[in-house]
Amino acid sequence: MLNNAKNQHDSIRAVEWKNDHLILLDQRKLPQNEQYIEFYNAEDVAEAIRNMVVRGAPAIGIAAAYALVLAARKSYKQYPNDWRNRLEVEKEILANARPTAVNLSWALKRMCDALVGIEGDPIPTLLELAKTIHSEDIAANHHMGQLGAQLIGATHGLITHCNTGSLATGGYGTALGVIRSAFAEGKFERIYAGETRPWWQGSRLTAWELGKDHIPYKLVPDSAMAALMKTKPIGWVIVGADRIAANGDVANKIGTYSLAVNASFHGVKFMVVAPTSTIDLDTRTGSDIPIEERSIEEVLQVGNQRIAALGADAWNPAFDVTPADLIDVLVTEKGVIHHPNTEKIAQLMRS
Repeated sequence: MLNNAKNQHDSIRAVEWKNDHLILLDQRKLPQNEQYIEFYNAEDVAEAIRNMVVRGAPAIGIAAAYALVLAARKSYKQYPNDWRNRLEVEKEILANARPTAVNLSWALKRMCDALVGIEGDPIPTLLELAKTIHSEDIAANHHMGQLGAQLIGATHGLITHCNTGSLATGGYGTALGVIRSAFAEGKFERIYAGETRPWWQGSRLTAWELGKDHIPYKLVPDSAMAALMKTKPIGWVIVGADRIAANGDVANKIGTYSLAVNASFHGVKFMVVAPTSTIDLDTRTGSDIPIEERSIEEVLQVGNQRIAALGADAWNPAFDVTPADLIDVLVTEKGVIHHPNTEKIAQLMRS
């Protein structure tokens, strides 16, 4: 059972199943508007994943699990004798919504594996499993929060990147879960959150979460992080992951790699926090991870306001890959790996 101090810093849920349908907090509207959208079919959920209504690898997986319940409900109602084939079509639509976050395919596979041997209505089985995936994620995040916080000594500040909190998960968060736990234990004074351009997950989302849960923070331009490490006593850089290769290379939000390089140069420890559902043993190294490229308009404009010169071109990869040898610690719900590599990850996944 969590103590009251930790509960004070855990007030947000971005994914909910209520009254037989899915509800998502629209993260495109934050921080100005706290707006929720109701979903009744899988196609709309896939579009929401693609358009970043919901984002963060664990949250995407949970949303997809619930979306498969919606798809199965429609397929079974309309085609009771052919619902499996109809469901397969909608599963593929969901699977292709975003390619880098492996939690999406992990959740869909787990849901579909549960259908083996089912005769008749598949909804009760699928809904129970989707709720289990959701609750397991929250429990794992609290456990990872405790494991990661144990590694942090008293320090002035921690750095984080992108958004890895309740908005990106079922609740509590991965890297932000460690930060929540460490703050509840009084281990640091301030979080330094990178803006995370061009989609501003740090300034829009992480800042909103930290403010809502009363955790002191400062926003820092992504380009100022090296200067921050040089001038302030920073204990750790703590980030999440969208996919971890079998050798420990980590795909995460663009800008993570440069943070890891700067941390190594300045002697700042680098921690990755992610559930084992993010580890993809079928992907040998980071170079094998598909990297999503998004619209160049996200770089050329902020919101609906163009900031770039007319005729400007851009490159907009959503993720980069941090080599395993730049990672000091990988924290998962199964345990902690120092200096991850192929052998250590394989042993963790067998445990």
